[in-house]
Amino acid sequence: MTHRPDALRSIAIIGGGSAGWMTAAALAHATNGAIAISLVESDEIGTVGVGEATIPPIKSFNASLGIDEAEFVSATKATFKLGIEFVGWGTAQDRYFHPFGTHGADFDRVGLHHYWVREHLRGDTTRFDDYSMCKALAQENRFGPPLDNMRDVRSTHAYAYHFDAGLYARLMRRHAEARGVVRHEGRVTGIAQDPLDGNIAQVSLADGRAIAADFFVDCSGFAGLLVGGALGIAYEDWTHWLPCDRAVAMPSANNGPLTPYTRATAHGAGWQWRIPLQHRQGNGLVYCSRFISDDEAQAVLRRHVEGEPLAEPRMLRFTTGRRRQAWSHNCVSLGLSAGFMEPLESTSLHLIQMGVERLLRLLPDRHHAPLHAEEFNRATAAEWERIRDFLILHYHANSRPEPFWQACADAPIPDELAYKIKHFVADARLVSPHDELFRNPSWLAVYLGQGVIPRAYDRLADARPGVDAPTQLRKLRELMQAAAQTFPTHEDYLRRLVGSAQPA
Repeated sequence: MTHRPDALRSIAIIGGGSAGWMTAAALAHATNGAIAISLVESDEIGTVGVGEATIPPIKSFNASLGIDEAEFVSATKATFKLGIEFVGWGTAQDRYFHPFGTHGADFDRVGLHHYWVREHLRGDTTRFDDYSMCKALAQENRFGPPLDNMRDVRSTHAYAYHFDAGLYARLMRRHAEARGVVRHEGRVTGIAQDPLDGNIAQVSLADGRAIAADFFVDCSGFAGLLVGGALGIAYEDWTHWLPCDRAVAMPSANNGPLTPYTRATAHGAGWQWRIPLQHRQGNGLVYCSRFISDDEAQAVLRRHVEGEPLAEPRMLRFTTGRRRQAWSHNCVSLGLSAGFMEPLESTSLHLIQMGVERLLRLLPDRHHAPLHAEEFNRATAAEWERIRDFLILHYHANSRPEPFWQACADAPIPDELAYKIKHFVADARLVSPHDELFRNPSWLAVYLGQGVIPRAYDRLADARPGVDAPTQLRKLRELMQAAAQTFPTHEDYLRRLVGSAQPA
């Protein structure tokens, strides 16, 4: 095997947790020993560890590392996730399901949601999410993988997982170290830069050791030791759009069947997550400190937690936003050092995953051509901003009476989001970019679930009198309800899967 003389020889990852070890495992797997990879972390520094709910692309990340699903589910105490149930987000009485997968199956060239809008405007009170296979399964506490048959309605759902983030980091570490990643225990106390070009040359540890590398990945969490501390990259604050700035988390014992979905319940000044795992339940309240105190937030969470608490509440402070540059000089920031997006749609681990994949596509040599960083930063900014806008929609499209929610509804929103809403309200038109993480089914779920009802619909719907839409919609609902009964319960499926897992 020949090596280019200017190829990267070494990469140092600063920080562990999910971000550090996901990065280490992916880089080691992809480079196959051609680059020496080291990771520096300190047992003295804790990790946030709230990223227990995920979205479907995590499956492809695990598969790319050769991780068997049964091994993964067993090792991380995972459960399956068909989507998110939102409670109280439009009005205090509203409840809707954001599914992974499509809504039903189109039975005409005019999209299903246009026929639903037409019938709704005519007085039909059927909920839009009643056309989701994910919801049909979720409300019966059933689960199974989608069928590999596009003609069967049981092929229309998708899934992700809930899992213990600490156990997932441990699994990633095993895979990374098995491929040659070297872990250095220690706390970073100094960072040395090349005086000529400003590149990071090495980091110093508290015990006097120095870790040098050609390229660095900052996974040091909120501290942003490299990207913020040494390189001075500014942080772009988004709290004027997403005002929640704190969270309180508290695990509890499982109470009842393991549901195959996350629940997000709106409260007076924020919202509560509920995430079922095999061995416990994750709970937390995300809130805005301008509208509720920390003590009041803890009291709200304690009142609404299901099951016996297993630990005292843990506080987290954050500022939603991102670094203006994710890649600067010879350093890329991933995870919390790159920014923070509240866990409303379970995107934190996905942003790490996409950052690692983007880095692998643009992996530089030792000359660190600015073109690579430019493209990385462009794509990263676009991804973060589109996810941000989708989260803003949840807060903007509400009719709750509390001051916090009224302030969210009245606040200005980004121009691109306003453009999307304008088109949807006019005639149910979806104008999301094709490369956006949250595609049309997700936007439809939130729009219609929170009462953003279009004034009109695709004009072709009225030009096709031969299409009996009401009958087709009714048959589709009945078909999905019957199809859901053919799947095992979530707990039965988990029991069989975990029982088949081979020891890691």
